[in-house]
Amino acid sequence: MKTMLITGGTGFIGRHLSAQAMAHGWQVIVLTRDTASAAGRLPAGIRLIDSLDRLTQGEPVDAVVNLAGEPLAAGRWTEARKQKFIDSRVATTQALYQFFAAREQRPQVLISGSAIGFYGAGNGQDKPVDESAGAVDNFSHQLCQQWEQSAAPFESLGTRLIYLRTGIVLGEEGALAKMLPPFKFGLGGPVGDGQQWMPWIHIDDMVALILHSVDQSDLSGPVNATAPNPVRNREFTRQLGAALHRPAIFPMPGPLVRILFGQMGEELLLQGQRVVPSKVQDSGFNFQYPLLEDALTDLLSGQ
Repeated sequence: MKTMLITGGTGFIGRHLSAQAMAHGWQVIVLTRDTASAAGRLPAGIRLIDSLDRLTQGEPVDAVVNLAGEPLAAGRWTEARKQKFIDSRVATTQALYQFFAAREQRPQVLISGSAIGFYGAGNGQDKPVDESAGAVDNFSHQLCQQWEQSAAPFESLGTRLIYLRTGIVLGEEGALAKMLPPFKFGLGGPVGDGQQWMPWIHIDDMVALILHSVDQSDLSGPVNATAPNPVRNREFTRQLGAALHRPAIFPMPGPLVRILFGQMGEELLLQGQRVVPSKVQDSGFNFQYPLLEDALTDLLSGQ
């Protein structure tokens, strides 16, 4: 049985991934600061460790999925919080590298977290953005760039490396859960002018894409973890309202977003590029939910 080590395993994506990896026959180890809390959030059978030193020298780890990082959308971005975003991602990744560099056995593959924020600011341009695209500089780009750079030394260990550039993951937690309350009361609507793109992905496809990336030995480098059909914010809010049988006619003006959320609102809510998942599609991955309407219907049935 092959072994997968997951950091950030108690988070939204990590919990789903842990369960599905076990279902696919992996022995799963989750690195977490609080094993007691993690035991209440994760399925039985997952091994929990609070330090990499809990892994013995001869214990093989075949795959590492590194998802650890301080959440970005919890509030305004102060300088102290921005540094915490960087430190929580870079320090964890560097610690993983130092640990495996000192071992004879190295992982065959590292799926290292990143985000579509790597591509930086966008103002609703129509041009599709695949993994070969350049970046527009802003804090989101700088954060993702530093995170990816901290993982790059794994290639010197002979480890296949994937930078997982994740979009807006839709499920029972995350961005969709935060949007639901106003929409359920009929108070939802576009953000700003509504022209910014929202590259999204259903949580089931997100997990399947990660497992596909682990298995595909010829897949490496940046991989966009988004559905193949991104939509503009105005269309996203229209479809969300329709799925909930509620109107979506109350916009949140851009100036108000900037007042309430500052730089976080500017970069995460008012900006967005048309990111597409060219590499995983070229590698043969098939999305279960390529269309937003089907994803929302699945997630919101019974709401």
